Amino acid sequence: MLKECREHGYFRAEFCPVCGDEGRFLMNTEELDRLSRTMAGVLRHFPDRFDLKMDSHGFVSLRDFVNAIGRKQRRYHWLRPHHIIAIIETDDKGRYEYRDGMIRATYAHSFEVDLDLPSGGTPDKLYYPTTKEEVDIVLEVGLKPSDRKMVHLSKGVGDAVNAGRVRTPEPIILEVDARAAVEDGIIIKKAGRTVYLTSDVPPRYLSRMEVDLSEFPLEKPPKDKDEDEAEGAFEQPAPDLDE
Repeated sequence: MLKECREHGYFRAEFCPVCGDEGRFLMNTEELDRLSRTMAGVLRHFPDRFDLKMDSHGFVSLRDFVNAIGRKQRRYHWLRPHHIIAIIETDDKGRYEYRDGMIRATYAHSFEVDLDLPSGGTPDKLYYPTTKEEVDIVLEVGLKPSDRKMVHLSKGVGDAVNAGRVRTPEPIILEVDARAAVEDGIIIKKAGRTVYLTSDVPPRYLSRMEVDLSEFPLEKPPKDKDEDEAEGAFEQPAPDLDE
């Protein structure tokens, strides 16, 4: 559920987590989930399906986006720009950005886009989820993008575990020596709150971790591979989202 507190802004809960106010209702959980998935598809993969003009940095007009959703999905005739801003501001992974009347996805695009992201302050260690079937080949050849244009790394082990569970219930977690990679000239940029992007990671910076997956309870069943997928770590095409 998405609501707005007059004093503390947007929140996803029954009551404002700061003051306990009931807040103003904006949309229910199902509407929030469906709109989030649609945003992921449109902003990461197919703006053309919604007749949206995207600039070289991945931004589209918020007003045009809202109007396009209203045309394509009649159930959202009530949608207004502040609903989209509320989704962006309450997204815990920082998947989207709002700036000067424009919105964009901050990572996981399947086409070329100049995100112009910051590259400083990278943590010493980053993490990547893979599968039992693929871990040996990844350790041998390194990390390279496939359908996605960049390799997506997670800030924390738990982030990588949750990302990996989109594809397999028992992901294998690789530790990336990000400090050594950066010192050797590899550029790593921060995208969302828990996501970092790079063009590739050679095998010498990778090591397999022993992770007790029971320490990271499943938050919720994955409902869509596009929205939560690695923080994009598994580079797969977007599904056909509801139009």
